[in-house]
Amino acid sequence: MLTTQRRALILQRLARDGQVIAGALAQELDLSEDTIRRDLRDMAAAGLLKRVHGGALPVDAPLPDLETRQAISTDVKKRLGRAAAQMVRAGQLIFLDGGTTNAEIVHALPREMPITIATHSPAIASLLEKHRAEVILIGGRLYKHSMVATGAAALAAIGMLRPDIFFLGATAAHPVHGLSTGDHEEAAIKRAIIGQSAETVTLLTDKKLDAVSPHHIAGISDMARMILPAGLGEDRIAPYRQSHVDIIEA
Repeated sequence: MLTTQRRALILQRLARDGQVIAGALAQELDLSEDTIRRDLRDMAAAGLLKRVHGGALPVDAPLPDLETRQAISTDVKKRLGRAAAQMVRAGQLIFLDGGTTNAEIVHALPREMPITIATHSPAIASLLEKHRAEVILIGGRLYKHSMVATGAAALAAIGMLRPDIFFLGATAAHPVHGLSTGDHEEAAIKRAIIGQSAETVTLLTDKKLDAVSPHHIAGISDMARMILPAGLGEDRIAPYRQSHVDIIEA
């Protein structure tokens, strides 16, 4: 097999399986593992994939800025938001992560529902102006790309809360490598909120599945539920079910 054919096959396997295991592929193709590892190294240098221990993962697309993401909010995000809002009960303390999908949770919540919503996102807090909900806005160093507070001040305030549900945002999800995001401090904040919350729920669009971003947040098994778009097919969802997470299709 020519080098170009072999590397095209690697990209096909990444698209199909969400990962490539160097040893298994070398055995299948009757090649040395060093040959496959060299392919993966060269392809990673060209930006075609992300190398990990033992193999490779797909490269997640660069995350557009908040203004761009707000402009392309889709019906899928609205459906995910409505499914999440149905989990909320009066009297609860809910922590909402930043992001346009979580903004759809706010739009779906009944305005008169007596709840408390904590968030480290000024953009999310501003959407709650006309809601009856009490709003706790966590402050700190503003990470402008996602418009959320990070740093020591945010961590200290989060440590005083015990949310009933944390609706987590992530830029990527993978059945083996878990949930991840693009910023180290933002990932640390998300982990802290997970640690304080009774349960964590994540809402994910199709493009975020089977990918990995640079900074790990948590494992799939750390989630109580994942809310995913309907119609993905059981083959796509089955690897996530193996982590014993409750999957809701919306």
